[in-house]
Amino acid sequence: MNSKTNWKLPLIVGAGVIAVILLCIFGVQSSQNKAIALEEQVNTASSDIKVQEKRRVDLVYNLADTVKQYDKHEAETLTAIVDGRGSTGDIENVTTAITAVSEAYPELKSNENYKQLMNELSMTENLIAEYRSNYNKQIKEYNRYVRKFPTRTFLNMLGYEVQTYTYLDYKAPVDAPQDLFKD
Repeated sequence: MNSKTNWKLPLIVGAGVIAVILLCIFGVQSSQNKAIALEEQVNTASSDIKVQEKRRVDLVYNLADTVKQYDKHEAETLTAIVDGRGSTGDIENVTTAITAVSEAYPELKSNENYKQLMNELSMTENLIAEYRSNYNKQIKEYNRYVRKFPTRTFLNMLGYEVQTYTYLDYKAPVDAPQDLFKD
């Protein structure tokens, strides 16, 4: 009976050691998986900011060109009206010229285009601010996780480090859109 007991003890100890090793392996892998997921969230948040900044540049130039074209159109229309007034002293001819111009150009609305431009820019800037805030939140969450014990021990060995990020500097970049309505 003593020989039966002798082989059970090493088997139980061996199974316990294997269970502890497997638990450690799965624990480290779980920590790494979570770090990978958090790192991807940080990268996505960073990409979202870049997408909105690209949108801002594209939007500004396209809307500025549109507004410039409408301004040109309205200037031509008003010039035609003024020329119609100046060419004749007859009020009926002026009225006819104004009617002809207004039929050719039923609505003058460049101020609406300016409003649209400002609205789009405001929305874009709000989105950029929102995405920057999200990025900061994701970085903080990632850094908190990577620095916690015991995960930091394993993650440092696997190459995961605290990410640094900078606060905004409010200096306009060299390629920032400026003086958009100048010819």
